[in-house]
Amino acid sequence: MTPSELRRVAEANAALRNILLRHLDVPDVRPSAIDGLYLVRREDSSSSDRCFERPLASLILQGSKRSVLGTQEYYFKENQCLVSGVDIPSVSSFLDASARHPFLAIFFSLDQQILTDLLLDMPPDSTPPPPEEGSLSIAEADPDFMEALLRLARLLDKPDQIAVLAPMILRELHYLLLTGPQGHVLKRLYAHGSRNSQIIRAIALLRNGLGAPLRMEELARQVGMSLSSLNRHFRRLTGFSPLQYRKQLRLYEARRKMLMENERAATAAFAVGYESVTQFNREYKRMFGEPPHRDIQRRQHACTGRQETSCA
Repeated sequence: MTPSELRRVAEANAALRNILLRHLDVPDVRPSAIDGLYLVRREDSSSSDRCFERPLASLILQGSKRSVLGTQEYYFKENQCLVSGVDIPSVSSFLDASARHPFLAIFFSLDQQILTDLLLDMPPDSTPPPPEEGSLSIAEADPDFMEALLRLARLLDKPDQIAVLAPMILRELHYLLLTGPQGHVLKRLYAHGSRNSQIIRAIALLRNGLGAPLRMEELARQVGMSLSSLNRHFRRLTGFSPLQYRKQLRLYEARRKMLMENERAATAAFAVGYESVTQFNREYKRMFGEPPHRDIQRRQHACTGRQETSCA
């Protein structure tokens, strides 16, 4: 970057940190008043976050983070942007975070409809994409992107303007991602008729049908792929087979139901398609390290006294 661009990045970072600290005075992952925009503050480097990420763009404002996304490990730091184009399991820890120097980040959910609409409106890209494939990218944040994100965050202090201006700025942010250094990831995923778009369709079907029996042949038929091709491309994009991926989806959704909707373990297990509570308890402990009731009690206790909407 040029000295001018570096100065713009530093100024946008400082302003974004100021907004985040004013709106988030305790460690939390909190949805903001702007639909799809989240604020993150962490102060304990010994703790970790485990969740099933939706497609998102995340910008670190202070500190650094280690994340295992799917089956790959990543490190990213201040002024770097992570773009994740598919729903994927995530385990993250925050390096050197403390009360005096908290980890700070801001992220927003990616909207598939906005991305596909923009791609239809944009001229064909004649630049060959990089050879690597996948659904994730980490890069230094572009100053235009950071300044647009700052304009969005400033609406938190102007709530009467959110309904009109936030959708326009979010669309601009999606455009900047598509035209920026990480755009090749999103273009590869959301280009109409591509193999990756078929896998994204398969992911949506898996997520929307957790409680129903799964026949892999039927899933392959619904997305217009052979069974072998579905398995191969699904694993390449997510790191998991469709069956492994679905198991994680079910466990995370059951956990959410217990934590956020106060469902009993058995009720949550049946809701996501388990027929045996014993099997559910066994797989839950293998995934999260504790039986369901103990894990949920610990997490609810950790959230006591904080106005959190999610402890994930």
